[in-house]
Amino acid sequence: PVETRRTSLIIDPPNGKLPALTTRGQQRANDNRAYREAHPADSYVDRTAADRCLLGFNAGPPLNPGGYNQNLQIFQTPDHVALMTEMVHTVRVVPLDGRPPLKNDIQQWSGDARGYWDGDTLVVETTGFNEERRWRNATGAVTLVERFTRIDADTLEYEYTVTDPETWSSSWTASIPLRRTETPLFEYACHE
Repeated sequence: PVETRRTSLIIDPPNGKLPALTTRGQQRANDNRAYREAHPADSYVDRTAADRCLLGFNAGPPLNPGGYNQNLQIFQTPDHVALMTEMVHTVRVVPLDGRPPLKNDIQQWSGDARGYWDGDTLVVETTGFNEERRWRNATGAVTLVERFTRIDADTLEYEYTVTDPETWSSSWTASIPLRRTETPLFEYACHE
């Protein structure tokens, strides 16, 4: 195992805590909580995207460690990188050819990703998230910047920065070491 000796995945702010919610972000969180308490399962739309098998709770983006099915397989061609998570077998195909992002009115569960190389680091910038995914109370205006850097033969440093001025008082960054494994990705089944 990788020994970071950190007690938080969050590396910025340096205190390891999420920044404060904005007034609008706190109000949205309060409204969402009150709605969930009053309508826990009136219909399928009241259930989370993970409950509905649309997204896995740790499939990302961004990636976050979970209790199981947290492996990631990365494929690269000259023009694309594909990131396939074991959880729900979510596959994100990230163009590396400089194409423009999709129009603002097109939102996707995993967002619209564009990638480029910054030296030896793969940078993936994602916007256009479907607001219904309700990830950490973020809005559809959230921007996610992920960085994959090989730090040795068996480890990628995965770092991501979340920016959503409608939700948090400042951007925040988390860092997770990803270890190489020869373990195959197992079939994942999700049942609503």
